Amino acid sequence: MGGSSLGENTGSVLGDNQHLDITCLKSGPLGGDAQIGAMITERHLDALFFFIDPLSAMPHDVDVKSLLRIATLYNTILAINEATASRIIAQFHGEV
Repeated sequence: MGGSSLGENTGSVLGDNQHLDITCLKSGPLGGDAQIGAMITERHLDALFFFIDPLSAMPHDVDVKSLLRIATLYNTILAINEATASRIIAQFHGEV
């Protein structure tokens, strides 16, 4: 899932580089976090890749925490850093 509303985003780059079918959504503050949360509750996600900069303040921090809480509640496969994302992708490709 990507987060940027301008230009390339995480989802499009990841999909192109790893040959994965990825649905990119709106930026978090523009409703993207809510879109992802709805997809989680409806079981429409195989995995969630949600990268954040831990050194930067997020104006929509409450939305992000809510999304992570929903992902945890629904036991969603979740990567919030590159190392975890790489392992999940390898698993999807049958390399683990």
